[in-house]
Amino acid sequence: MLVPAVPAPAHKAPSGPTVTGYGGAVASVDATATAVGLQVLRDGGNAVDAAVAVAATLGVTEPFSAGIGGGGFFVYYDAKTGRVSTLDGRETAPQTMTPTAFVNPATGQPYAFQEARVSGLSAGVPGTLATWDTALERWGTRSLSRSLRPAADVARRGFTVDATFNQQVTDNRAAFAQFSSTSALFLPGGAPPAVGSTLRNPDLAATYDLVARRGIGAFYGGDVGRDIVTTVQQPPLASNPAQPWQYQIRPGGMTLADLRSYEVRRPDPTHVRYRGYDVYGMATPSSGGSTVGEALNILERSNLSALGRTAALHRYLEASALSFADRNRYVGDHTSRRVLDELLTDGFAAERACQIDPARALSKPVLPGVPDGDYAGCATAAGGAAPDLGQSTTNLTVADKWGNVVEYTLTIEQIGGNGIVVPGRGFLLNNELTDFNFTPTQGTADDPNLPGPGKRPRSSMAPTIVLQHGKPFLALGSPGGSTIITTVLQILVNRLDLGMTLPEALAAPRATQRNTAAVTAEPSFIASAEGTALAGLGHTYTPMAEIGAATAIEFLGRGKLLACAEPVRRGTGSAGTVR
Repeated sequence: MLVPAVPAPAHKAPSGPTVTGYGGAVASVDATATAVGLQVLRDGGNAVDAAVAVAATLGVTEPFSAGIGGGGFFVYYDAKTGRVSTLDGRETAPQTMTPTAFVNPATGQPYAFQEARVSGLSAGVPGTLATWDTALERWGTRSLSRSLRPAADVARRGFTVDATFNQQVTDNRAAFAQFSSTSALFLPGGAPPAVGSTLRNPDLAATYDLVARRGIGAFYGGDVGRDIVTTVQQPPLASNPAQPWQYQIRPGGMTLADLRSYEVRRPDPTHVRYRGYDVYGMATPSSGGSTVGEALNILERSNLSALGRTAALHRYLEASALSFADRNRYVGDHTSRRVLDELLTDGFAAERACQIDPARALSKPVLPGVPDGDYAGCATAAGGAAPDLGQSTTNLTVADKWGNVVEYTLTIEQIGGNGIVVPGRGFLLNNELTDFNFTPTQGTADDPNLPGPGKRPRSSMAPTIVLQHGKPFLALGSPGGSTIITTVLQILVNRLDLGMTLPEALAAPRATQRNTAAVTAEPSFIASAEGTALAGLGHTYTPMAEIGAATAIEFLGRGKLLACAEPVRRGTGSAGTVR
């Protein structure tokens, strides 16, 4: 529902993308969400309480990147125990899904991406609400009902449409126009909401209120769940779309039984030691923790701080390519923990690092290694796969006055998800199942990321917590599809090896090498002296306007916190401290 601009919600505004202070901190992509989280901390809530309130608010103000129609990964540091724990709230394929779900039976060829995405086929069983409920039950001090209240208020009052929101609707205009429910919410009068107008979402407010009263059972099997299933099985097609769509819109097979059987998993985090720091990340079905960790192990074979900037960045790009080759070959939902842990051994890293030539870029794509426990050379295996290239998702970082920390990355996959708003409920469904490989990618070897019943698609989300001497030093994460992994890795290298402050580490030009022929890089990276020198080593470039939109908190000692949200990309983010 679009109305003229009204005053912003009456939460105390954060100071900007970088803030230093005490008493707790929040960093997100959105000022309203960050303000909500800070108010929770001021009112005595802990980091988990604040993180859930922030995430719920992002479901209102950033509905094309996150929301209760999606899923994510939640990493938590408990100050009392000194332990890092994780929650896997990834979306799950319905029991009807088969390895050929994204192959057109009439042609034997895989569907075009947009044909698969804008459909009921792509929607996985959402995990976000279950993640919030589980996190609050395990570590929070507030109920889910109370935690949803601020976001419901924002949805009722409305928020100001900015240029990013307007552009995201514009980019999805054709897809959104195919559905009556999506058009009514995001294309009022047939056009994207104007910058400066106020968007209200009373249906989402009512959905939050319903869940607050009845619990998540209303979503996983109740009235909301029935509406989700109907939407997936019978997409609400517009009778006369304002724009044409070249593909048939296909139904999906999600059932109420799939929703009722959803469970949040609690895997052990991934862990590597890097130059005296303990780096914790997310295990499968995310590839973030294992790929960042493997790349750090490879990089630790070199003293990056003693090298010139060009030499250090060259090794960063090569380590990224090598670890992505192994990710593509070995990591998926059903990857055994033994294999995952083997990918993070120093012996395997040494076998991979020995392939790096300091004077010349490797020919890409590189072959994967062999994580077999026998490391005495530079062994490689056959196979390799192209990366997934989604660019949606959102990230938030929260710390409280007691020292607890949350790093949380959540998503509905593509910007705009599958394009379908659940009628009367106010939220978009995800297209997470298009993160599966549509057809086998590993030649004669098994592909770890093909669809299957009840399977979770591989993710690149990489929420990361870094400890020093058992205490938090840094927490960070980013959106950006498969570039999430390299964004987190590059920020860690910038901060831990290259002498940058945290704001500098986030602002620095980015480049991502995901085992592709060319390095995808921001124009400022390509134009830099290092970019030119790297080209001389054989690196080639594909430009991308922006890569990632990170948030982070650094712990400066004695309760002092440095909160950073993206300082230059996506119109900058929003960080704040309690005092």
